[in-house]
Amino acid sequence: MKKNSTGLKIGDAVKVKEGTLCPDLEDLCIGGWEGRVLEIGEDDDGNDLICIRWDSITLKNMPHYFIGQSEEGLEYARMYLWPEDVELAECRDTEEDVAKILAESSKSHSWSWLGKEGQRIKKVLADVDEGDVMKALEAWQNYIEKNLTFPFDAVVLGYQEKGPLQSGDRVSVKKISIVDDHYGIIVELRRGRKKYHHPLCDLEVINEDSANYQLIKDYCVWFANR
Repeated sequence: MKKNSTGLKIGDAVKVKEGTLCPDLEDLCIGGWEGRVLEIGEDDDGNDLICIRWDSITLKNMPHYFIGQSEEGLEYARMYLWPEDVELAECRDTEEDVAKILAESSKSHSWSWLGKEGQRIKKVLADVDEGDVMKALEAWQNYIEKNLTFPFDAVVLGYQEKGPLQSGDRVSVKKISIVDDHYGIIVELRRGRKKYHHPLCDLEVINEDSANYQLIKDYCVWFANR
């Protein structure tokens, strides 16, 4: 096992040296950001590398666009840097402070990784605890009923394990029937002269130029990532 040559230990409080640029966003200077050493390792070439978990003060003050560009999850909460990019510092907070800030940030930025689509989803769920699936579904139901124009033509998507409707079937969607905690919003639709009830998440509006198209797509994206 390679000996740790960084002089740092896991848990050490560190501060990024002035003038250091973000490895992923070279126009973002991260000098002055502080956190704790989370991991000590090396890159593929055997060079020392450390993972820093940012402290609550850094998390609270980092640019929103940096959080937004991060991948799904809490990738913005940590960063890999070279040991020479940091110096020891005095600890400014506790792990409990970090956890609290991350919980708040997770809620406010939970859909940022989806860009404009995520902003629209966040708007629908602004006053809802997303951990409560039924409350979130009810928020979507209210939003859809206020903004969706019925009837509209749609196509069935994805593999349908059973039932009379199959992928590629064209249908006419009439209204929302019920909300189910497993299948989500169920709509009443017709194929020919027959009436069916089907999950909205398995449908795509045919007319891509209609306002319905983006609204239903946003719902389907939320449902798949909830």
